[in-house]
This record gives sequence, structure tokens and C-alpha cells, in this order.
Amino acid sequence: MTLSQTIFDFTTLAIHFGGWMDMDRLYLQNRVLGMIGEDALGDVEVKPAERTSVELLDELVACAKKNGVIGDTLAEREILEAQLMDLMTPPPSVVNALFAQHYSKDPQEATDYFFELCKTNDYIKTRAIAKNIVFPAETEYGTLEITINLSKPEKDPKEIAAQRNSASVDYPKCMLCMENEGYKGRMNYPARTNHRIIRMNLDGEAWGFQYSPYAYYNEHCIVLANEHRPMKINRQTFERLVKVIEVLPHYFVGSNADLPIVGGSILSHDHYQGGRHTFAMAKAPVERSFELPSFGGVQAGIVKWPMSVIRLQSADTTELVGASEYILNEWREYSDPSVEVNAYSPDGTPHHTITPIARKNGDVYEMDLVLRDNNVSEEYPEGIFHPHPEVQHIKKENIGLIEVMGLAVLPPRLATELTEVERYLLGEDNQIAAYHLDWADELKERYDFTRENVEAIVQKEVGLVFAKVLEHAGVFKRDEVGQAAFDRFVQTL
Repeated sequence: MTLSQTIFDFTTLAIHFGGWMDMDRLYLQNRVLGMIGEDALGDVEVKPAERTSVELLDELVACAKKNGVIGDTLAEREILEAQLMDLMTPPPSVVNALFAQHYSKDPQEATDYFFELCKTNDYIKTRAIAKNIVFPAETEYGTLEITINLSKPEKDPKEIAAQRNSASVDYPKCMLCMENEGYKGRMNYPARTNHRIIRMNLDGEAWGFQYSPYAYYNEHCIVLANEHRPMKINRQTFERLVKVIEVLPHYFVGSNADLPIVGGSILSHDHYQGGRHTFAMAKAPVERSFELPSFGGVQAGIVKWPMSVIRLQSADTTELVGASEYILNEWREYSDPSVEVNAYSPDGTPHHTITPIARKNGDVYEMDLVLRDNNVSEEYPEGIFHPHPEVQHIKKENIGLIEVMGLAVLPPRLATELTEVERYLLGEDNQIAAYHLDWADELKERYDFTRENVEAIVQKEVGLVFAKVLEHAGVFKRDEVGQAAFDRFVQTL
């Protein structure tokens, strides 16, 4: 296919998705020509585009690189990609108007429109996400999901050097700020020209709704405060979570905790994460029910889960929010030194918070409250309720909202390291990392490995390690002592 045909077809898709008119075709074609360093357009066949926007984009970017418009760095490529895909994207006001138009018919139709747009314009990096290694893991807590995250491309030495020489710019303040919408990007900051945010009103306050570029699950979205301010779990958090699932009843929504060690990766900007996905935790049953005397309209119970989860259910959202706030406040002050649960340090530093997750189940609203404690000790300086050293060969990062619900986001290093573990288990030449050796030797004692079964067994065992990671993060352990301590806490409510 000729370059001219590629430009024509790209323009055809831009007119369809970007809100342009046929009258704009020449303008768009000339814009694309200039952006890729070409001077003229040749003959083309007038026909529907047969290739996807992303396939056409690759050809345009390759031409720009050949013409010297961009260099070899990933940042330059991504900046140009976003600028070209901006032509595939209506302006924010139009995207919001179209979202509202679809929403008036059906909330799911609105999110379907926005989700498809964000894939078409390559804001959601579908090709990169497809590189992730994903497999299920059967455990006593249900089917956990394991992801080895390979979607974010690694920077090469040239790019790292260029970033080091880049001027320090405090704009946008972080990657979740509204100011990212339409931002060109720079060597040390991602391109966001093709980024759009749906405006939301959550109880009179301005918020935004967007999708995650490197989604970990289906329709992985982010709900972000208009104001750049730190994460905080309080009554307003529960009110907003309930409001989001009232607006988008086909989605769940949850918040990372608001303390270091047990919080997420971005604590500097108040935000929530949601999406259209059913996690293992949502399917986990309530093991033991208990009464909340002050909230008669709320059913409460302890969930069968490796972490310490209280599930509240009610058709009355005001009651649900009140019960959630009550348990949060009680947990913040609760200590049980017999199981290393201490609300405060001697100097008054608070250590207790909650990771909340809201969803709608038929006519009933559910709020899962995951109890978190970020204390450290001499034995566990990285966190008492954090992955312990024996599982850090698989996962040593913070356990945030996504992991809490049963989806492991594991580091890219494991893609190659687990292959070396398999070779070791088969007795082949290998370069197994030293920190995997104890685990691999223990597996050798329990299994007879063949080329046919080694990958499946290693994946199964990675899943069991992740279950143990979650158990480490649970404040009340899954043994007799821990569960008795959990019951003592709920009896105080």
C-alpha cells in the first residue's frame, strides 16, 4: 500500500472517530503530511479503510522517522503518535457531550463509547497490554489472577541520558492531574495529546473519569479529583464511591489506602480505580455474619479471604456510608498487641486505615472494607503486614487496591526469571536467580518435572505464593489465633 493511501485511510478513520466532516479531509491530510515530513499526496483509491488506526499509525511514524522528523527515542515516537491520534479524537467538550448523549440512553452505552474511543486513538495501549503474561491460579480463596506486567516499554540508555539532561518542570503536578488532557509530553513525561477526561460531579465537587493507558483488567478506569490533593480515606470517600456506582452501576470502584506501605503508588492525588471486572474477592463468600447494632439496615460479615475483609450490604446508601465510616473510625483506634496490631506508635503516629471497594449487586449496594496496618518491626522493617522476605522473590512491592482484590501485578523480571527456574527444575543449563533457589529446591521435592508440565506447575506455585503474599498483608491471620482476634474486633463494633 502506498503512503498516500495510508494517509487517506488514516484520514477516513479520523473523520469517523474524531468528529470531523468530509469537508475537512484535505485539511486533515495536509496536517498528517506535515507531521510526518512529507510534501505531497499522490493518487489514492476512495474506499473504506481496511486496516486499524494503530496499524496505519505505525506506517506514518515509520515514515516520520525515515524523514528525520523524530529520532530513535521512545519519547519522541510516543509524542508524535499522540499528536497523530489527536486527529482521531474529538475535543474534550465534544467527547463529554457525546458521552452524555449515550448516557441518557444507558450508562453502559456511554462507557462503551468512551472505552472504544480510547482504544481506537491508542490512548489505551492495547498492543502493549497484550504482551503481559496472564494466567489463573486456583487457591483455597478461589481463582486468583496473575499478571506479569510487560506492557510499559523499558527505556533505552539514550533515553535515560536525555531525561537526565531535561529541564525540571513541575507541570502537570502528577500524572493524574486534569492538566494532562492534551499535554504534548516531553522526554521525561508521557505524551497526552490524545487524552480525554469525562467530567463528573460527585456530590457538588468536580471530578474526572478516564481510562488507564496500561490497563490491568477490563475497562480499568480512574476517577480523579479536580484538585491536586493527597489521598484521604474518610466519610466523603465512602459517599463518593457509592455515588460513582450509582452513576456507573455496571462498574466497581475502590480506593487505595491513604498510608505509606499499604497505600498505592500515587498517594499525592486523590483518586479511585474502577472498571468492569469481577475479581476473586467479589466472589468470595461471607464466612461469619455479625450485627452492627447502630445500623439495623446493614448486613455485615467477615469474608473468606487471605486479607482481613468486612463486607457490608444494604439497599440504603446512607446507612451503608454511615456503617463504613463507623468501622473506619473504630479500626483507626483499635489495638490488639497479642497479634501485633497497634493503632499508634508511642510518638502518636497513626497506623490504621482501610482499603474500601464498592459495587452494586442487584438492588443491594456492597462495601468491602479491607483492614490495613502499616506498622514496621525489627523483624519486618519493610512492614509487618507487607510481603515477607520469603515471598519477595516473587512480589516485594506494596499491596495496593488491585492486588487486594486478587489480581497480582508482578514485575517484568519474572518473565525471564521463571523461564530460568523451569530450566533449573528440568536439570538443564540455567541462570536461575539466587533468590529463587530455595523455592525451586522445595518444588523439586514435591514434583516430578517434565517439559510438558513444568510451566503449568510453576504458574500454579506462583499463584500460591501470591496467596501467601496476601496472607502476609492480612492484619488478622487465617489461623485460629488470628481469626479469634478478628472476632474480638468485630465484637467491639
